[in-house]
Amino acid sequence: MVFRLLLSSLLVITLFTVEAMAGSKLSTEMSVLMDSYLKEAQKQDPSIKNFSAEAGKKLFFAKRMHTKKHKERGCTTCHTSDPAKSGKTPAGKVIKPVSPAVNKDRFTTPKKVEKWFKRNCKWVLERQCTPREKGDYITFMMSL
Repeated sequence: MVFRLLLSSLLVITLFTVEAMAGSKLSTEMSVLMDSYLKEAQKQDPSIKNFSAEAGKKLFFAKRMHTKKHKERGCTTCHTSDPAKSGKTPAGKVIKPVSPAVNKDRFTTPKKVEKWFKRNCKWVLERQCTPREKGDYITFMMSL
């Protein structure tokens, strides 16, 4: 009887653990990347304790005037104001939704994340994004 109770308890604990792990939003690789962003951001500002979804939201919806092209740009220029919807590049190529709630491939591979931050930050901000901006942006997208 005690053995059955112990076995049942172990099974329930195992199921909860597996479910919790499956529900984890960031892969281990991405968690490591986010940790590295946080450490880098803390080097620049030791008061930073974690990333802000609100700051990420402001970054996503911010608009700025491109200095050479004299056109307004922002993340929403291509990704639309709804991260759950598909967007389009200036050349008309469809971009899958940026929200990981809709697009399960988003924010799963650090190499791809870095590639797109490098390209898109340069296009929108005319500079590389800071580690804090990257962490805030991903935190916002993961909060959707």
